[in-house]
Amino acid sequence: MARVKKLTNSLIGENTYIVYDNSGACAIIDPGMYTAFDQNQLSHFITNNDLKPTLLLNTHCHYDHVFGNKFVFDNYGLKPQFHRGELELLQEAPAWTQQMGLHYELSPLPDTFLPEEGTITFGQTTFELIFAPGHSPAHLCFYCQKDNFLIGGDVLFRGSIGRTDFPGGSHEMLIKNIREKLFALPDDCTVYPGHGPETTIGYEKRMNPFLN
Repeated sequence: MARVKKLTNSLIGENTYIVYDNSGACAIIDPGMYTAFDQNQLSHFITNNDLKPTLLLNTHCHYDHVFGNKFVFDNYGLKPQFHRGELELLQEAPAWTQQMGLHYELSPLPDTFLPEEGTITFGQTTFELIFAPGHSPAHLCFYCQKDNFLIGGDVLFRGSIGRTDFPGGSHEMLIKNIREKLFALPDDCTVYPGHGPETTIGYEKRMNPFLN
């Protein structure tokens, strides 16, 4: 059984997720750690639970979701994996953060890019890849069918949706992908978003004002 640990970071309340199972293998998803406190949260959880980081995944490459890529690489030897269509955003992160007066350590580049469809496995856990651009040009979500949860990044939030006013964003595309891809998942599927609390697909179908 896969378990999900949410770590909310100091900057913009970004959620980093550690997904792990009985094998001890874990995936680190969207490491947005900005402060030493944020970094220690992650490393202490991994150490205290005897986990072995196996994958570093980015749903997308806005700066708040990649701040910790370098920390993960330095400490666990993992390079990020994401869709190739997000590479330009990653390369623009230094300029974005400089404009905001933020310190940014350059993320390593991927050796492997993720496709629009398919699966990725670590330990005893398999994610199905769901290609859901709109918030960003090539956003991916990670669905664990066996345990019925979605790591959704910034596509769908509790009672809201991702912003579409950034470069490469499209409101129409985002709504279309939520309706056609995310809403095809079971109503009781738990959604772990990039910001804010968890939700379910069924709740968002009924209550989300952007989708009703």
